[in-house]
Amino acid sequence: MEPYELTLDAAAHAIRRLELSPVELVDSVLERLTQVDPRLGAYVTVTADSARESARRAEQEIAAGFLHGPLHGIPMALKDLIDVAGLPTTGSSRVRAGHHATADSTVAARLAAAGAVVVGKTHTHEFAYGLVTPQTVNAWDPDRIAGGSSGGSAVAVASGTATFALGTDTGGSIRTPAALNGVVGLKPTYGLVPRDGVVSLSWSLDHVGPLTRTVTDAGLVLSALTGGAPYTVDSDIAGLRVGVPRNHYFDRVDPGVQSTVRAAIARLESLGAQLVEVEIPMARYIQATQWGLMVPEATAYHERTLRTTPELYGPDVRILLEAGELVSAGDYLRAQRAQTLMRREWLRLMESVDMVAAPAVPVTAVPVGQQSVTWPDGGTESVADAYVRLSAPANITGLPSLTVPAGRDSTGMPIGLQLMGRPYAEDVLLRAGRAHERSALFVENLSTCSTA
Repeated sequence: MEPYELTLDAAAHAIRRLELSPVELVDSVLERLTQVDPRLGAYVTVTADSARESARRAEQEIAAGFLHGPLHGIPMALKDLIDVAGLPTTGSSRVRAGHHATADSTVAARLAAAGAVVVGKTHTHEFAYGLVTPQTVNAWDPDRIAGGSSGGSAVAVASGTATFALGTDTGGSIRTPAALNGVVGLKPTYGLVPRDGVVSLSWSLDHVGPLTRTVTDAGLVLSALTGGAPYTVDSDIAGLRVGVPRNHYFDRVDPGVQSTVRAAIARLESLGAQLVEVEIPMARYIQATQWGLMVPEATAYHERTLRTTPELYGPDVRILLEAGELVSAGDYLRAQRAQTLMRREWLRLMESVDMVAAPAVPVTAVPVGQQSVTWPDGGTESVADAYVRLSAPANITGLPSLTVPAGRDSTGMPIGLQLMGRPYAEDVLLRAGRAHERSALFVENLSTCSTA
């Protein structure tokens, strides 16, 4: 096994025992990046020289007995919405050409304090306003989409060009590409991870979180991001009440995705969890509430540049931003009211269960250029609407949500299981995700993609 193939936890153990140096690990990841990223397009900026310098410094510190923790010397990638002092933060947009951050974002500063090494900034759908990330292709099949908007971060982790990465999630933008590329994605509780120094899409819905190769790795990164106590990840879920939705989450879902996710949920029951049927509240209002908040807030954020340099935006994003100018104050207030009611009803639901288990996405990665999905009942849905539909409730309510690999479809593409929990109960989600991870044969899902 090459160093770039190691999970964060495994690499940290090897570094701590002086069996692997940060320099060897970073060099391996950068060599892998040089080999595969020209085909995948995960990175917008690569910081090879500074990464090697940081790795040498980490190596010296560790040799002298100053180990900062499990992230010390570990190569990471940051979505190109997250400020790192001196580096560009372009949002994958011409609007920010020439921009360089003057200070670290809070999350970048915390990861730097933990000793992590930045190898580069990853592509996003322009300003995170999309579920495709057109600059990047899927790590398992370059003819399929990576998902978005944190597609670059997910592909970097899946392809071995970063040991872990950060993304942002406004309507599924961590969990969708994680599911489509066979990695772990965690959207924490709203507000748990600071967003200072992170370009906003929608301040009511935005979250920052990790993409990793295992659930244990996600817990390690989350600990550094929150600056709090370590998230201890065990796998005992005996007596855990797992809600299985009767509505919404299994409506208009690919049969292969549905059967794989239901099998994963059944494995949780075999490990001691108690399955409880639940009704998802206010399901008919999810899409309207998501878009009713996101669209006007995004437009407000981009108001000045939309008026001064509209030609610099991509056509799809410009249309959405201009549409936001047509949303009335009354409609926005109604969306806020719906968000309040939905959050209240989900909290009530969570009194009866410890978490809800469901598909992360209704269909695996579609071919590049495909605009819509046709369902067996003859109905059609845009690709963006299909991918956001199952993710949006956790953004609207602010509840934590973890996506873990559940298997693959008949074409070999990854399928994700989504676990949603109570506010600030990330430890419970991580425990259930770890139990799921250990219960099945996921060796091929956790190994680096051979097609990359």
